[in-house]
Amino acid sequence: MNIKSLLLGSAAALVAVSGARAADAIVVAEPEPAEYVRICDVYGAGYFYIPGTETCLKVGGYLRYDIGIGDNHGLVSEDKEDHFNNGIHTNFNDTYFKRMRAQLTFDARSETEYGTLRGYIATYFQRDSFDNDDYTGDSWSDTRSTWALEHAIIQLGGLTIAYTDSLFETLTDSAGSVINDDIGVTYTPGKTHLIAYTFDGGNGFSATIGVEEGSGELYTIDSYVPHVVAGASFTQGWGKVSGVIGYDSNYGEVAGKVRLDVAVNDALSLWVMGGIGDGDKLNYYAVWEGDWAIWGGAKYQFNEKASLDVQLAYDDGKNFGAAVGVNYQLVPGFNIRPEVTYVDYDGDDGWGGYLRFQRSF
Repeated sequence: MNIKSLLLGSAAALVAVSGARAADAIVVAEPEPAEYVRICDVYGAGYFYIPGTETCLKVGGYLRYDIGIGDNHGLVSEDKEDHFNNGIHTNFNDTYFKRMRAQLTFDARSETEYGTLRGYIATYFQRDSFDNDDYTGDSWSDTRSTWALEHAIIQLGGLTIAYTDSLFETLTDSAGSVINDDIGVTYTPGKTHLIAYTFDGGNGFSATIGVEEGSGELYTIDSYVPHVVAGASFTQGWGKVSGVIGYDSNYGEVAGKVRLDVAVNDALSLWVMGGIGDGDKLNYYAVWEGDWAIWGGAKYQFNEKASLDVQLAYDDGKNFGAAVGVNYQLVPGFNIRPEVTYVDYDGDDGWGGYLRFQRSF
């Protein structure tokens, strides 16, 4: 056998083997299909479907920088004993109040046979300045960092289970559109655990009844009997009328509020709210002084960027509060809000200024 015959034989063998292997199927693993984020427009702008689910999620929040000055909003520091200077008292000047807050919100919604299932979370982190009082009663400016859970809400149809603002506040839409809407006379007992059910009549009428835990040493329930809140509202094109009643189970006291909102035209809206209940007794819901309180205000929308906000308040204890501010949208998502306030607590009065910068997303 010569070299030529050997090469030809080897080539034939290779061809035969290659042909046999070519008969076998070659399987190539296909890549997993990419699942892109889908927009969910069922609940409004900003929602998207969580991949692999039919749940819509919206992530939002804001960055807020506040500056306060004057009697109402500045830091008023008294003389502080200087323990490092032989007991000599040193005067500390009044100064600005500052706060930087970062808030995050998560709103998840999906449809079920019982209605919309919703979960809402709002939390914030902040750094602010404050009057640091020591045990001697003196005070000086200091700074601190805090974290808080603002809202944690589960809703299914008309059922609400939550830690959030009291129904005694929300069923009458809080107060006005100014920043310091509790100046002079407060209108809300604050945040609480609650369980509530809301009936929506579909014609502008709704009614809610709920039970609450209260808050604080005096007003958190001390038995298995909860505080009870009930309210109703009727909304039409001209505006809205609403009312709420709260029963404090700790002390057996009742308080109520009614509110009227009127849309005068596309630019001007007015509102007035009255509260009744003995604020001189222990009562979680009668947060004002005396037997009654009244609040009122207005909002005028100059154009799509700027509005004027006004609010006044007065109660049976001769406490008066006023706030006037401007809300200006410099660019979409960034607002500048200067505000001036005045309070008079039965002859002891003071002024203050407030400035807010807020980037919302």
